[in-house]
Amino acid sequence: MTIDERTLGLIRNALAEDLGTGDATTDSTVPAEQVTKGRIIAKEDGVLAGIPVVEAVFRELDPDVEVEAHVAEGARVTPRTLVATVRGRTRAILTGERTALNFLQRLSGVATLASRYAAAVEGTGVTILDTRKTTPGLRILEKYAVSLGGGGNHRMGLWDMALIKDNHIVAAGGIRPAVERVRERHPGLAIEVEVTGPSELREALDAGVGRIMLDNMTIAEMREAVAMARSHCPTPEIEVSGGVTLDEVRTIAETGPDFISVGALTHSAPALDISLDLEAKP
Repeated sequence: MTIDERTLGLIRNALAEDLGTGDATTDSTVPAEQVTKGRIIAKEDGVLAGIPVVEAVFRELDPDVEVEAHVAEGARVTPRTLVATVRGRTRAILTGERTALNFLQRLSGVATLASRYAAAVEGTGVTILDTRKTTPGLRILEKYAVSLGGGGNHRMGLWDMALIKDNHIVAAGGIRPAVERVRERHPGLAIEVEVTGPSELREALDAGVGRIMLDNMTIAEMREAVAMARSHCPTPEIEVSGGVTLDEVRTIAETGPDFISVGALTHSAPALDISLDLEAKP
């Protein structure tokens, strides 16, 4: 991944939050010019994501710090896998340790959960998608992690796709007027409509939108809705959403949608356990 100015801003804010007026412990116990090496080690099974962010964290504190990755982004790790080696001034390594690991553990946790959902639907032709239920400020990084885990990215925000949901339908007075207003104001923008039953599905199909979201339906309702949508011309893309769990995602995939969106990928992914250990001084 490329560390752009927005990501650098996130890193700087995270460091400022932790550093405050200074690292009282490290500055008191470690000589300014001391140099050391640290080893970043995975402590459980998972998918790695975020080493470029780790490197950027340490280089914000000291541009001479070197991070050597031993595992590629998106690769699987197991307990005791040597993920990366960090070399440089000890103060920079210790001061940046928590911030670097916070990013690495969070992103690796998201990638790991995404990989589990992707593996569960393998062979069905279904793509697992993330949602906008991301940690405020971390969306671009978390969606990057989802892609490393084998998932796909839904819209990045409110500007790059129109997703007409239940409250929009109520406010606009129906699906068709909502669709017409989006087309009038944003011609060419992809439109998706959320539906909860057959009547809404028919209205969305008649409006000719490019994607339909089947929201919070039972398995039987999904099968019927998918069959109805597939028989329509033109046939829209079909997405299933609403409280999807790892236990049921394959059953949902077998009803025949194109996509299954899973908010849990980002709002409920547990952090992957990863540590940083300094080499003892001789």
